Amino acid sequence: MLGALPKQSDPRVLIGFDTSDDAGVFQLTPECALVQTVDFFTPIVDDPYLFGAIAAANSLSDVYAMGGVPLTALSILAWPRDGDIEDLGQVLLGGADKMKEAGCVILGGHSVADDEPKFGYAVTGTVHPSRVLANAGARPGDALVFTKAIGTGVISTALKRGAASTEHMDASIVSMLTLNNSACTAMLATAAHACTDITGFGFLGHAREMAAAGKVTLIIDAASVPLLPGAYEYAVAGAIPGGLRNNLDFAGGAVTKSREIDPSLELLLYDPQTSGGLLIAMPESDVAKMQKLYPPARRVGRVVERRNTLLELE
Repeated sequence: MLGALPKQSDPRVLIGFDTSDDAGVFQLTPECALVQTVDFFTPIVDDPYLFGAIAAANSLSDVYAMGGVPLTALSILAWPRDGDIEDLGQVLLGGADKMKEAGCVILGGHSVADDEPKFGYAVTGTVHPSRVLANAGARPGDALVFTKAIGTGVISTALKRGAASTEHMDASIVSMLTLNNSACTAMLATAAHACTDITGFGFLGHAREMAAAGKVTLIIDAASVPLLPGAYEYAVAGAIPGGLRNNLDFAGGAVTKSREIDPSLELLLYDPQTSGGLLIAMPESDVAKMQKLYPPARRVGRVVERRNTLLELE
């Protein structure tokens, strides 16, 4: 649909929407560019405070994925006319606390009446024009590093079915609440070439965008992609969100396999994530440095010259 929009030409636009990047980047001066993004969604957890905080962490993530620093935010809220005002206050408080943690100032926002609650932020940050980390930067020979575990969609689906344990849901919430700021700082200490955050399109959906933009093929070591506690068991039990099926339709045709992959593990690679981690393409020689600076980071694959497919699982 975006492809049908009229093309705009402005040399100050460093990153637009044509390469499916996480945010737009607009150059202000030779030393400074704006990073702009917007994200909001329906409740992912029952607790209103946690919902607000997770929505904020998710909104901030796109700025970090571009190698930027978030500065300001505008809230976006849809709330039922007869909705609980105390719950609304907790949503806003959760978001405000997470924005404060990130050092990002909320300048205001906009709200509308809607039967289904929705919440998020438009976030503006800055980045040096020469240090923008876009989807298109991955180079053959790069290693792929990932900074969080996946499985939030499957675990949330299991929760809705009354099958998720408190321990597993708590671990998922901790992951979703974790800002990508420290991971971004570690990434910027390396010679990273490309980055994207793994959110609604799932691990392979966002990896597909990186491969397509960079005109390369990503080789993914499926067994090395970290999973949240319980995610595999819930996938085996069939707790598959609708978004996962959509992601499979979107990215599945771009994937080949060099060996037989556990079917449940393969499905998890399409699982839609909320406030997921950063997938980074960097020189192989920088992986150890990244892991020292940010221990949760895991090497999950490599980049090669374009082959007959965008993604290969091994």
